[in-house]
Amino acid sequence: MKTDPDANTVTHPEGQGRNPESRPVSVETVPASSSWTKAEPASLMEAVTASQNMQQAYRKVVANQGAPGADGMTVQQLADHLKQHWPTLRERLLAGEYHPSPIRAVEIPKPKGGTRQLGIPTVTDRLIQQALLQVLTPRFDLGFSESSYGYRPQRSAQQAVSAMKAHVTAGHRWVVDLDLEAFFDRVNHDLLMARVARRVRDTRVLRLIRRYLEAGMFQHGLTTPRKQGTPQGGPLSPLLANILLDDVDKELERRGHRFCRYADDVQVYVKSRRAGDRVMASLSDFLENSLRLTVNRDKSAVDRPWNRGYLGYTLTRHKLARLTITKASMQRIMQRLREILKRGRGRNIRRVIEELTPVLRGWASYFSLVDVRRPLEALDRWIRRRLRCLIWRQWKRPRTRRRKLLALGLNEHRAWKSAGNGRGPWWNAGALHIRHALPNRWFAQQGMISVLDTARGLSRSS
Repeated sequence: MKTDPDANTVTHPEGQGRNPESRPVSVETVPASSSWTKAEPASLMEAVTASQNMQQAYRKVVANQGAPGADGMTVQQLADHLKQHWPTLRERLLAGEYHPSPIRAVEIPKPKGGTRQLGIPTVTDRLIQQALLQVLTPRFDLGFSESSYGYRPQRSAQQAVSAMKAHVTAGHRWVVDLDLEAFFDRVNHDLLMARVARRVRDTRVLRLIRRYLEAGMFQHGLTTPRKQGTPQGGPLSPLLANILLDDVDKELERRGHRFCRYADDVQVYVKSRRAGDRVMASLSDFLENSLRLTVNRDKSAVDRPWNRGYLGYTLTRHKLARLTITKASMQRIMQRLREILKRGRGRNIRRVIEELTPVLRGWASYFSLVDVRRPLEALDRWIRRRLRCLIWRQWKRPRTRRRKLLALGLNEHRAWKSAGNGRGPWWNAGALHIRHALPNRWFAQQGMISVLDTARGLSRSS
């Protein structure tokens, strides 16, 4: 991407196919002395709408793809839209007169049951929010707690998990596990904006953020106004959540507690149940009275760390705690793999493995911190058995099964006996004859990765 400093335009290189990022996108600047007279003298909005910042935001939005918002515009249509409307859009932003479009409401299933409502802004609003995020993050992030890990530069869930293990290993073997009920739906706008205003003086930016908070939810053809909450789905929401919950971090630091926070997932580590009960009571009061957030009493608890999961991980009971995987995380990956394997019936096994591989590689990468081999070994065995079951179903007839088993190296008698045993596919998938015919090395030759080996290799390289 090249920038013409004289025209202050965004120009994408030609000859890179028909991707939206390959088309020229003009974001010409508008002189500050435009016909709009309500612009504030502060310069933060100028930084938001600067050509280089908007280029970066455009690339990010295009890379993230995402569904259309309430106006139906796709990411692929954004370039043409900006060519035509960017000068006016920028002028309105600089004047503090831009009003976001309603947010499209989408229900998605929660991992533990129920649904969660996401709010999908229009592509244009995602672009503006991303531009705001890029300018605001440096202003706020340096002041955030070292124990805050969610949605921050150079921070990750794995760092939070490592910190959790370190706290428990240091002797803090009780955990105060706080669950904030519908956090993103309960954020108080006035409290949040007061905290944003601590570091933002440009009233145009403050008005724009509040308008994003108050933008109505569009669902079933109707727009419902919102008086609280910051909808999940927009680029700006995670930063706003961190800004509000930074007060919790500072309060815990003031009290000298060890803790980890990833977005609204908060765990505090203490040395006794009595201390945990005190922290639970006082912290619940702080959240409800100072931040007007609701603690879910049913899901929150003071317990041993190995009885509570954190970001998909949990710990063993050993004196030197070891990281392992929660049962819920195992169940979720198995359900996702079942869905892929169901689609694989009748397809070439290599195609199925190609679809499985990126899912397994990403999952193994996330869980590369585990110290316990057994869950990964069990998952590897389960996947290979599911694949053998799929292949056995594809062979269908005893005659076909006999021919395939012979081709894979079984002798005549064993191939005939196995092909006509009358047992079901799942039983055969675990039987010796199919494991001899389709050993682990056969799957490796087809491109199948081992979750255990992948996680171990990533762990050693990190």
